[in-house]
Amino acid sequence: MPLSDVQCRTAKPKDKAYKLTDERGLFLLIATAGGKWWRFNYRFDGKQKTLSMGTYPDTGLKEARERRDEARKLVAAGIDPSLNRKATKMAQEIEATNSFEIVAREWFAKQKHSWAANHADKIESRMERDLFPWLGKRPINEIKAPELLGVLRRIEERGAVDTAHRAQQNCGQIFRYAIATGRAEYNPVPDLKGALPPVKQTHYGAITDPKEIGELLRAIDGYRGSLITRCAMQLAPMVFVRPGELRAAEWSEFDLKAGEWNIPAERMKMREPHLVPLARQAITVLEEIRALTGSSKYVFPSPRSKLRPMSNNAVLAALRRMGYAREEMTGHGFRAMARTILDEELQFRPDYIEHQLAHAVRDPNGRAYNRTKHLSERKKMMQAWADYLDRLRSTAEIEK
Repeated sequence: MPLSDVQCRTAKPKDKAYKLTDERGLFLLIATAGGKWWRFNYRFDGKQKTLSMGTYPDTGLKEARERRDEARKLVAAGIDPSLNRKATKMAQEIEATNSFEIVAREWFAKQKHSWAANHADKIESRMERDLFPWLGKRPINEIKAPELLGVLRRIEERGAVDTAHRAQQNCGQIFRYAIATGRAEYNPVPDLKGALPPVKQTHYGAITDPKEIGELLRAIDGYRGSLITRCAMQLAPMVFVRPGELRAAEWSEFDLKAGEWNIPAERMKMREPHLVPLARQAITVLEEIRALTGSSKYVFPSPRSKLRPMSNNAVLAALRRMGYAREEMTGHGFRAMARTILDEELQFRPDYIEHQLAHAVRDPNGRAYNRTKHLSERKKMMQAWADYLDRLRSTAEIEK
């Protein structure tokens, strides 16, 4: 006789566990502690087996019967419900570990140690802001080109076309990693070629006219904001490193007696150590700021905490307060300034300049130059450059 819901609800525990039988192999097991468990008895390959169907009242009588009927259909089709449940659970677990976010974070963890910290932070932020909210939980092997394009379009529509292209590039790297590790068979990124509008090429604002450089240098010397920011701006044109390398400079990297700044590989974009010869004028600036920040880890610490370097925007904001628009001059523009003048005005060898810019410079045999290559010549170049800047600073008019 089939069970009723009243029987299930009012059944009380006894000294021993007992069961209330329904129909077609379904029964409710009443445990001595009071728990009520649905079970289904069936035969498969000549063996008696029992399958759990949930607990009462979370699983009601009607739902328990529906689960029993589904299990009976599997048995009739020659499928063991117990093995089918295990296989389904395993597939779900595999799918969970194959989500786009899981694979992306695994790829990121393996790559970030070869990147500069700020570059790694940008990639992680881009994934968390622009990719994971829409793709994170999706099985990576199910993501196709139209779905990925839809996510990239969201970035494009807010006007961040360059970010959309960078996100697309990162997705390509993630999918290639997924294929290599057996989590995907298809990389949809190549199918998106031409789907995003091209990035409008822009160049960092940079002053390269000698007369205007002189005006800029005098404006920096007269800057009335923070001494730390002023010293950073005074040093920037003399060393022409990347803005991130300058703002995070640490006192431990400097040997003022030797006139050298040794930047470790982990702080360089190309992940190679870089040596910057310091002209006399650069050492003077560093000695001035050392009285203020010498007890800090950083040469240019944040005004809010000596435990952090100055902001990314500190130099840029100071240039704006001095009246220089973004298209006129940026922190990165000091590199273009040095590259242009050292080549066109002071006529130093291009490989000396490129090496000092920490660009990838190779010898005729294809080997990368080490950090001390042409050091003597580069020291002369850096001193000549600082002397030239002094002349521009003190001369109102530069005769071409």
